[in-house]
Amino acid sequence: MAILIFFVLHWYLSLFVQTFFLHRYAAHKMFTMNPFWEKAFYLLTYTAQGSSFLSPRAYAILHRMHHAFSDTERDPHSPHYSNNAFTMMWKTKTIYNDVLNHRVEPERRFDGDYPLWPALEKIGDSKISRIGWGVAYVLFYIAFATQWWMFLLLPLHFLMGPVHGAIVNWSGHKYGYQNFDNNDKSRNSLFFDFLTGGELFQNNHHKLPNRVNFGVKWWEVDPTWPVIWTLDKLSIIKLKPVKVKAARSKVAA
Repeated sequence: MAILIFFVLHWYLSLFVQTFFLHRYAAHKMFTMNPFWEKAFYLLTYTAQGSSFLSPRAYAILHRMHHAFSDTERDPHSPHYSNNAFTMMWKTKTIYNDVLNHRVEPERRFDGDYPLWPALEKIGDSKISRIGWGVAYVLFYIAFATQWWMFLLLPLHFLMGPVHGAIVNWSGHKYGYQNFDNNDKSRNSLFFDFLTGGELFQNNHHKLPNRVNFGVKWWEVDPTWPVIWTLDKLSIIKLKPVKVKAARSKVAA
């Protein structure tokens, strides 16, 4: 039981920081926060993702590229230019590392306006940190696993961040339905998106990239939205007012 609880907690905490801090804050700046809370959520992102920590800077740049080049050859992670999810992940990893290590210069429109904490990024990307987190996961399993099959969950802990990204980008651009014609292949994969924190409402998000609530229809539940709404009411973050032009839906509202 302890192993399953640990896995679920790690899954959803890692998922939260990815959709809340990396995606909606670092890449899109849907809301603002003061320097204290930015550092606090930065540290939470490192702790939650552990061995698979993703740089907010590199994540933001790649995600902005994804929106600009959605489902074209220049998209960093389109399933339509990879044979399977693993080759897509490897392609993404290569581009991510090039951006992270400044081996390529991103277009000016994709660069800037994201949180930076060079010291923590250096720690998070170090082999010592990644291996250290991995060892901690293994030791926890050794101490609490009661069945051999539980150890099969360890690779998901090691690669939690990239796994979440692969699920969203593969499924969200191949399977499901469309509310909007975005001139790409983005899809809404789940009616009630509790498995990926709202991230699988990709079609909605590509049409309305600055909308904080990824659900559009009344039955499209974005579980991260109530958390963001609460943080705004507590003055931990401040939502930005967004003016959205009326969009023509392909299906009846």
